[in-house]
Amino acid sequence: MPANLTPDYLEAERRFKSAKSTEEKVAAIEEMMATIPRHKGTEKMQADLKRRLSKLRAEQARRPTSRIGIIHRVEKEGAGQVVMVGPPNSGKSMLVRQLTHAMPEVADYPFTTRVPLPGMMPFEDVQVQLVDLPPVHPDFPESWLYQIIRNADAALLVVDLSDPDLLEDLETTLGQVANAKVQLDQAEFPNVPGWLRKRTLLVANKIDVTGAPEDLDILRDLYGERFVLTRTSAETGEGLDSLRRAVFELLEVIRVYTKAPGKKLERVAPYILKRGSRLIDLAGHVHQDFLAQLKYARLWREGRFDGQMVNRDHVLEDKDVVELHR
Repeated sequence: MPANLTPDYLEAERRFKSAKSTEEKVAAIEEMMATIPRHKGTEKMQADLKRRLSKLRAEQARRPTSRIGIIHRVEKEGAGQVVMVGPPNSGKSMLVRQLTHAMPEVADYPFTTRVPLPGMMPFEDVQVQLVDLPPVHPDFPESWLYQIIRNADAALLVVDLSDPDLLEDLETTLGQVANAKVQLDQAEFPNVPGWLRKRTLLVANKIDVTGAPEDLDILRDLYGERFVLTRTSAETGEGLDSLRRAVFELLEVIRVYTKAPGKKLERVAPYILKRGSRLIDLAGHVHQDFLAQLKYARLWREGRFDGQMVNRDHVLEDKDVVELHR
């Protein structure tokens, strides 16, 4: 099948051949990938462009003079911080676009994302911070990437069900993170000095593509004991609502509301606490004076409590309403 290359593609190819710097070559290949016709006759050309771009990106990342002093940090906001981890072109950026108001660049060539980009994902009455990250891959050897993963509250491990090298790319990602002494899973990890366990949800993206259900079954067979797995499509929106709830549950937090004596019971502006928190933990969040002066509290919990008195060691649950007295 003829390639039928467009004039824009041919112009970008000319610029690539005459480029002197790596930056110029990267820009030209990115333009070539954006303008190349998408059909069977150009599949090998597209694959070759991706390989060349990946190699050039790796050269850029290895330059010590261009990377000195560049350290990225992301301040935590909302109910928790969840980082997007995955191999190149797994669809992390598109998911962040769909779930938040952030607008990361989305393209079909690898290493589009070069710096962390946070966005706030609404879930019911709270916001969860999602952080789009560069792909975890040997061609992006930046130490700050793994430090952001270490500092986050949880992670989404995103894989592409249309990727012919799905299992290999997933293992590469897990291996790179393990090299940084971080264990991604939802099971208990042995107490190995220096290791950090990060609660992780395995997100099987692009469930809408041909053959995806079969690959999903393979993922479940191989990784079902290590991860809780959820399926979604950033392109069609399938599974996004379920993913929002799964992300919130991944954080292992609860929402607790307070009310003043004599005021109407309303579930607004919750305090975010770790699952298993007690009444006294809430008191400390509301005001330090309550830690010493709390006399008693009343609790409202749907279907079980209707203003009953509880003691300071009472364990709270999600969506409890508490009236503190001192």
